[in-house]
Amino acid sequence: MYGRVRRDFWMAGVKRSSRIAAVVTVVAVLAGSYFLIEEMGREKARAAASPVSGPIVPVTVTVAEKQDVPIIVRGIGTVQAYKTVQVKSRVDGQIVKITFKEGQDVKTGDPLFQIDPRPYQALLEQAQAAKQRDEAQLAGAQLDLDRYSKLIGSGFQSRQTYDQQKTTVEALKGSIAADQAQIDTAKLNLAYSDIRAPIDGRTGQRFVDLGNLIQASQGTNLVTITQIKPIYVNFTIPQYANHRLRKNQAAHPLKVLAYSADDTFKLAEGELTLVDNQIDTSSGTLRLKASFANQDERLWPGEFVNVRLQLSVQKDATTVPRRAIMQGPNGYYGYIVKPDMTVERRDIEMVSQQDGLAVIGKGVAAGEKIVLDGQYRLVNGSHVRIDQPTPDSAPAPDKAG
Repeated sequence: MYGRVRRDFWMAGVKRSSRIAAVVTVVAVLAGSYFLIEEMGREKARAAASPVSGPIVPVTVTVAEKQDVPIIVRGIGTVQAYKTVQVKSRVDGQIVKITFKEGQDVKTGDPLFQIDPRPYQALLEQAQAAKQRDEAQLAGAQLDLDRYSKLIGSGFQSRQTYDQQKTTVEALKGSIAADQAQIDTAKLNLAYSDIRAPIDGRTGQRFVDLGNLIQASQGTNLVTITQIKPIYVNFTIPQYANHRLRKNQAAHPLKVLAYSADDTFKLAEGELTLVDNQIDTSSGTLRLKASFANQDERLWPGEFVNVRLQLSVQKDATTVPRRAIMQGPNGYYGYIVKPDMTVERRDIEMVSQQDGLAVIGKGVAAGEKIVLDGQYRLVNGSHVRIDQPTPDSAPAPDKAG
């Protein structure tokens, strides 16, 4: 009896648990159906908001700008001193004085070396004494000639004696002229013993020390003086730029920019002063020369520099960074970001490029956004997200030096 009651109670519990499980299952199915319907609604909403399929690509963008762009031709060159003089002695002797320091700026006429002047002073005095002697002899001979001229008419003096005296007077006059030449030579040599700066400039290394005996015939270089204010830059450009160079040079003076050897910063601005009269056929280049004021001494003789010759300026040109332009089999192209955050692949006509900047002829208008980084993951119609460019990807401007 007790066992049957217990079995009936257990069967009743099983039936009740089955009903509860059924109810829970129905509730779970209804909840799942509800969430599925909600998710489908969200997907439809997202699809309505963003009709483009595919992942969202993060990119950085830049804006096309209008600006004046210089048209330049690049070249390479070396800095040349405006003037270079090797100071040498014009007389023989021992150096008794040096009145400058190596690397010192000097002016024209500043004393540099002193060669022992005593031998040349003695020669000068000797020549002056010889002239005084000949002048005294000339005075006596002239008096005799005057007396002979008065006596020749009365017969107390012969014509032959008169002519001989006249010859003596003329010979003494010649001796005096020779004496004056000796005096001038002695004065000149005495002046040469005092060696002075022939130009304004900066002295270099001194090659002869105090006390050395030098000879003019050996051509010993005592010191080199270079003028570096102003200064020249000799450089070459490709021959194809010659016609544009000549055309623009006739219209206005051409500006020349000198950059460092690694082409990272600008050293100086100058002006084109010489176009060579022929093109080097072996290299196909044209040699030019530019003059720079060089007041800050940024340019130094013998230095290698990169040169940019500015031919003209293109006004109001549309520009973008060069790396925003891609190159494909059909030419240049780029991705323009539209207001709905999708991109449009657009063919671009690039007129020129320099210093990381591209000048656009067609394809991009000023004010439009063009993808700067991340182009390789894009196709026409891709959806993008604009990120800020990292410092490494931002273009680095030219430094002033």
